[in-house]
Amino acid sequence: MDALELARWQFAIITIYHFLMVPITLGLAMLVAGLQTAWYRTGKDVYLRATKFWGKLFLINFAMGVVTGIVQEFQFGMNWSEYSRFVGDIFGAPLAMEGLVAFFLESTFLGLWIFGWDRLPKKLHLATIWAAAIGTSISAFFILAANSWMQHPVGYRVDEGFSPLNPTGRAELTNIFDVLLQKTALITFAHTLTAAFVTAGSLMLGVSLWHLVRQRHLDVMRPSMKLGAWTIIIAFVGVAVTGHFQAQVMTEQQPMKMAAAEAVYETGRDVGFSLFSIGTLDGSEETFRLEIPGLASFLATDSFNGEVEGINDIQAGLEEQFGPADYSPNIPISYWSFRFMIGWGALAALVAALSLIGFRGGRNPTSRWIGTLGVVTIFLPLLANSFGWLFTEMARQPWVVYGLQLTANGVSLATSPGEVWTSMIVLTLLYGALAVVEVALMVKYIKLGPPEITSADADRAYDDRDNDQPLTFAY
Repeated sequence: MDALELARWQFAIITIYHFLMVPITLGLAMLVAGLQTAWYRTGKDVYLRATKFWGKLFLINFAMGVVTGIVQEFQFGMNWSEYSRFVGDIFGAPLAMEGLVAFFLESTFLGLWIFGWDRLPKKLHLATIWAAAIGTSISAFFILAANSWMQHPVGYRVDEGFSPLNPTGRAELTNIFDVLLQKTALITFAHTLTAAFVTAGSLMLGVSLWHLVRQRHLDVMRPSMKLGAWTIIIAFVGVAVTGHFQAQVMTEQQPMKMAAAEAVYETGRDVGFSLFSIGTLDGSEETFRLEIPGLASFLATDSFNGEVEGINDIQAGLEEQFGPADYSPNIPISYWSFRFMIGWGALAALVAALSLIGFRGGRNPTSRWIGTLGVVTIFLPLLANSFGWLFTEMARQPWVVYGLQLTANGVSLATSPGEVWTSMIVLTLLYGALAVVEVALMVKYIKLGPPEITSADADRAYDDRDNDQPLTFAY
């Protein structure tokens, strides 16, 4: 493989690995803040113990996300320097805002939350976890705004006579608000945030089920199970609604991506959403298709009889606009990643509904398969998120910035295949070791369960600011 293919592989590995932590952090930060709010308002021990338990898992995940996120940005200067040179003036702006505003906000207040349990007034301490949770969401917004600009570039200018097939000069930022507030960024943020709640809710549901079937910590795990399940169900509705609007934006701005999601080669109306398809390896011909009539047209146009432009017509239009080249992505990967994204998320929502039914009325089933199902549920939205990013990035190909720069023109010219191989192998091994560390820590503290802390203990610690046992309320 050449440096381009290796750089793409490395970017995919690092991005998907990093995004395993991101949605858990986004969703769990808000849930922990909600639990601490419930404790502040009611004074009940169960909410304090739940806050400490889920807060510890949140912190482990947050730390790993920070480490992998820093490496993520280094790639742009190492493997993708031509991309950085061409669009760095624009792409770097929201990333700089994320670092200067959001990251410092979340990290500062998270530190105050960790070490302020028995040092800050209860109300002020509660405010720190909300500030940290809001900071994580702001951080996600800036990063998604940068990625959305790659999907739909706005607020920029290039030299007159510029050609994407042979880019020269630089793209320059003209309006940062166009970049941050375009509808692509706003709907992507909403879709990602709701997906993050599904992910965090699945972690909470899965861990709670694992404890409940073992009859452990029932006072904490039963309400945690309900909170996790309802979070999944409500958030999944949000994912579906925002996903529908995102499909319409995608149809308008990247019609090739929508056509690839359905493997639609010929323009037509009343296009069905295929649940399953069998065809040639390159996806160019179809031999069997099981579909829901008109659903793809509805997703794209809000009408079951709406027109969906086919790959062949889009290809012809792009050739006329930019010149001869293959502008279609890998159709099988685009098609199946789109379905796996939806399918794994829907399965998590189904498990959540069954859990609420199975544990209603104070019942507590103890069948071991329920605990196993809980563990599996933790990974379902992680798979959905990963396939979602695969679809988002690969179905945009061959563009690194849609309509502006080809991926082949963004790779570093001075980087050799051997150098990319070396860094990819080293990082993959390092990330593998970090994965072992995170899983070991998560499993350890999941098995330990929530700490035996009462509100009376916490109140005494808050009242006695000079106590000699701060670690009782620190992590």
